Amino acid sequence: MDKKAIASLLQTKHNNLFTFLKNQKSEDWIKGPDGKWTTGQHALHLLQSIIPLNKALSYPKIILKYKFGKASRPSRDYDTVIVKYKNKLKEAKGLTYGPSKNMRVPSLDDKRYLLNRLEIQNKKLQHKLIKCSNKDLDTVILPHPLMGKMTAREIIMWTAFHVEHHTKTLKEKY
Repeated sequence: MDKKAIASLLQTKHNNLFTFLKNQKSEDWIKGPDGKWTTGQHALHLLQSIIPLNKALSYPKIILKYKFGKASRPSRDYDTVIVKYKNKLKEAKGLTYGPSKNMRVPSLDDKRYLLNRLEIQNKKLQHKLIKCSNKDLDTVILPHPLMGKMTAREIIMWTAFHVEHHTKTLKEKY
């Protein structure tokens, strides 16, 4: 998938999420199904996953290659990345990693701030994606807590799906 298509996909998936959240009842932001995340926690989780990606993409590519290595294979296509992610989710059996593991429940007062931050981070990611060379997108490796090492192109495509995945979950359960 080329850079413009990925940027468009990121925008579309985030727009779908924001539209859903704007039309959702306020009380759903702070309560969720028994034992499941609240809407606010889903939004916080998405923010927690995009910020480190943007930080990583801000580093000089030579540092990332030194720290994580270079790709020894071509980037996988979107569908392959998504199938691999779904399989890894099944294997993980609901385990959560990193800062999302024991996540606080964001208050209703946090909603506007979190959604604004998520929107800004999405725009930053699209900008970084467009600026990045195709060579770097396919050779720079970044770690993913569930998927392992992925090329920058793969992890950015995954980010678009990750938003879709959470939007779908919210629509089905809330």
